[in-house]
Amino acid sequence: MIRLLIADDDELTRTGLRSLLAIEPDLDVVAEAADGTEVLPLVVEARPDVVLMDVRMPALDGIRATELLRAELADPPKVLVITTFENDDHVYDALRAGASGFLLKRARLAQIAHAIRLVVAGESLLFPDAVRRLVATRPAPPPDIRHPRLTARETEILRLIAAGLSNTGIATTLVISLETVKTHVGNVFAKLGAANRTQAVIIAYETGIVTPGSGK
Repeated sequence: MIRLLIADDDELTRTGLRSLLAIEPDLDVVAEAADGTEVLPLVVEARPDVVLMDVRMPALDGIRATELLRAELADPPKVLVITTFENDDHVYDALRAGASGFLLKRARLAQIAHAIRLVVAGESLLFPDAVRRLVATRPAPPPDIRHPRLTARETEILRLIAAGLSNTGIATTLVISLETVKTHVGNVFAKLGAANRTQAVIIAYETGIVTPGSGK
């Protein structure tokens, strides 16, 4: 059973999500938060696997709540941002803070359930085109900046992650074993201080390893 916490200041949204998710036999909403200030205490108490996090909440927004989870807990839950508009600076900042991905509030139940299961399985809900659009609205990094700690192979793999390839897809593209890809991906995350694929891609754009629109 996958345990969920819904964090949204709109009661109707929380009720609607809870009702929808109750249909799925492997999903269980164990707690609800009406503001970001409630998220950390409820996570400690209810131990959810995934937090469905609204980014815009009055006292403490979803960005700061995500940062607190990562800062205060040794093993924080996965965070899925729930948003009305995908081209939102708040979404970018939440992904930068360590959220595994984002969903639109108008998403269908099947899409929400799939996303939850995906991040619990250790994958990130990465939409390369959407992330590129978000990055394109940010100030461009200084020219010729590269992350000095990545090897040539790790940089190559990071660029393939940014293109949306799975570990299996990377292994096929580079003609190397899946275990080798997993090792390289783990090293990339460690060197960048990234929690997941999405955050690694954001850092890749910010450091100039990948540039929006180029795929390189």
